Amino acid sequence: MSTSAGIVAVVVTAVATVLIGMYGVRAARTTSDFYVASRTVTPWWNASAIGGEYLSAASFLGVAGLVLAYGTDMLWFPVGYTAGYLMLLVLVAAPLRRSGAYTLPDFAEARLESAHARRAASILVVTIGWLYLLPQFQAAGLTLRTVTGAPQWAGPVVVALVVLVSVLGGGMRSITFVQAFQYWLKLTALAVPVIFLLLVWQNDGRPELAPPGEPVFEEATSVEVTIDVTIDVPSRVVVTADDDELVLEPGPHDVEAGTVLDFPAGAPIPHASSLTPMAGQSWALPLTAGGDHPLYATYSLIIALFFGTMGLPHVLVRFYTNPDGRAARRTTLAVLGLLGVFYVLPGLYGALGRLYTPELLLTGRTDAVVLVLPGRLVDGFAGEALSMLVTAGAFAAFLSTSSGLTVSVAGVLSQDLLHSRVRSPVTGFRLGAFLALLVPIGIALTSPFLGIADVVGLAFAVAASSFCPLLLLGIWWRRLTWPGAVAGLLAGGGASTLAVVVTILGDPQGGWIGALLAQPAAWTMPLAFLVMIAVSLATQQHMAPGVNRTMVRLHTPENLDLNRGDWDPEDRWRSP
Repeated sequence: MSTSAGIVAVVVTAVATVLIGMYGVRAARTTSDFYVASRTVTPWWNASAIGGEYLSAASFLGVAGLVLAYGTDMLWFPVGYTAGYLMLLVLVAAPLRRSGAYTLPDFAEARLESAHARRAASILVVTIGWLYLLPQFQAAGLTLRTVTGAPQWAGPVVVALVVLVSVLGGGMRSITFVQAFQYWLKLTALAVPVIFLLLVWQNDGRPELAPPGEPVFEEATSVEVTIDVTIDVPSRVVVTADDDELVLEPGPHDVEAGTVLDFPAGAPIPHASSLTPMAGQSWALPLTAGGDHPLYATYSLIIALFFGTMGLPHVLVRFYTNPDGRAARRTTLAVLGLLGVFYVLPGLYGALGRLYTPELLLTGRTDAVVLVLPGRLVDGFAGEALSMLVTAGAFAAFLSTSSGLTVSVAGVLSQDLLHSRVRSPVTGFRLGAFLALLVPIGIALTSPFLGIADVVGLAFAVAASSFCPLLLLGIWWRRLTWPGAVAGLLAGGGASTLAVVVTILGDPQGGWIGALLAQPAAWTMPLAFLVMIAVSLATQQHMAPGVNRTMVRLHTPENLDLNRGDWDPEDRWRSP
């Protein structure tokens, strides 16, 4: 795709986002509009907005990149992302809506009647939000660099500016319109090109996706290395680099940015040292991509994805926007259908990318397979148009998820950090939106590129180890106390966050230590439950005085709960 076409796709998506957001500004006047769209969003509209918000860079780009490199084991990501909403539907959706809260810290304070629980929840909301925003900004840099040649910093800056314009104008009411539009744009951006890609594969005789032996270049291929990279060469190969013939022996080799490597047909495909891709038929076999302990890694990933969804603050805040619990359940059912349709597609891109864009294994940028594949397989104007479409969809993915995360983090910062420093809650929200973006942008601009879906998976692990126990016990167990909740949040959330930091910043570990750190949910989530229950049983004197009334509110349908009286965070601003 030409640079001008890529720029046009990005600009059109950004302008459409801003214009649709401005439409929502017309109705955004109160605090309730900014936080929860005054709880007037209909199920189908809300489901489309949730789909737009939830389908992040990890879904649009990361899943395909993981499938390209690691094969069928990575299909647990789309399965887990979708099934997590089933857990949310069964256990959390309606009671959470009935709580009357605006944010997760609001729920913690209302249920446990404790400012300490609120502060602990606030810290974790910000942590998860920043961790989830990081891959959005890094993926934005990857996308703009791939399609336009722009420097890596341009993507995060452009996304942040568009998000701020959308969010600052109308808050939740504004981005509801934006995210609903972006879901359908993302679905179209993947569904239309994949039809042409499958036709090309069909016309090629439907070649096998995982032939035996190590992967090789089917034809003479030139690969330009855009960043400094260390490649692992599986077997001896003769290449041409800058008109010089080089012999690469098996093992690691450092390649400088700007180097063009020419591989002959049949040459084995080296891979970046940051990847350990599956070779041959092992790519199509389950339980082969989990390092030294693939069974543990697989089940820990399943736990993180299934239970982490109910702990994602930008997802949960959407259920506060429904008018009642019945609408919340209907919204969740619609979301399951929308996600199920979408997640059929990324795996197809990853599988076809293994055949037609294997050089991405060498550069390490497997997340770019969705962007590269249409232009590689479809020639002429059609290929250009399809590439523009997937670029627009990718940019929409960054914008929609970043908008939702910014709203959720800004809501917490404005209520718990800024409410005593500014006079207006709307002003506090807007200032919080700025603060919500500063840290992840700084990390994205200074840290090395990380696997998009891998980082999002770690965010799910933190969410599953903190808010999942808080919500399940808070909704279904009346004996939960604030010391128990805080201790569990610190134990599970703290342990999983530490594991995430070590995994992202430290050197890769082997054996059980590496497996436990890379996929912590299987031990940090049970730890959080055990600590919450044990400490709560030992501190029953700190049970919330109004727990019986709160439990009735959570479990009684709205049309019977006549004396409910929603808790309004405006009171926090009016208090002396």
